[in-house]
Amino acid sequence: MMSLNQVNAMPHARFMAAFGDVAEHSPWVAEAAAGERPFEDRREMVAAFAGAMQSAPDAAKLAVVRAHPDLAGKAELTDDSTREQDGAGLNTLSSDEFDRFMQMNEAYKAKFGFPFIFAVKGADKYQILEAFEERLENSAETEFHTACAQVCRIFRFRIEDRVSK
Repeated sequence: MMSLNQVNAMPHARFMAAFGDVAEHSPWVAEAAAGERPFEDRREMVAAFAGAMQSAPDAAKLAVVRAHPDLAGKAELTDDSTREQDGAGLNTLSSDEFDRFMQMNEAYKAKFGFPFIFAVKGADKYQILEAFEERLENSAETEFHTACAQVCRIFRFRIEDRVSK
């Protein structure tokens, strides 16, 4: 864990090495956030990452959303995604639960064209499945906004894991 003073004093390359992966396979988000330094507090740092995402064109936002793996899927995960999904118990699903997640992932992608995004930290498999079912009822526009908001929650959790108050 590093302090905010350390974050603010980092050369650009070191900032990118430390935070370029906060947005799944999308270092441009950290690149934009880096330009907002110095951060007054951790909340402002999170807001810089979220602001970069929110102010991007829809195509760039969609690329960030699509860079996320399916929940409980078998794709190779980043270290952050592995920790987050394991913390929610997605690595210990029964075969029936796994099948249910796969069915929900496929139904969601078929309807919306991008993976289901849920900031799983602090949640369990039951809460995630319930959110799947509820959000499958959303319009495409609502769900795109919801997915982007969930991505920003993921930013917050990842920054909170790396930067002290």
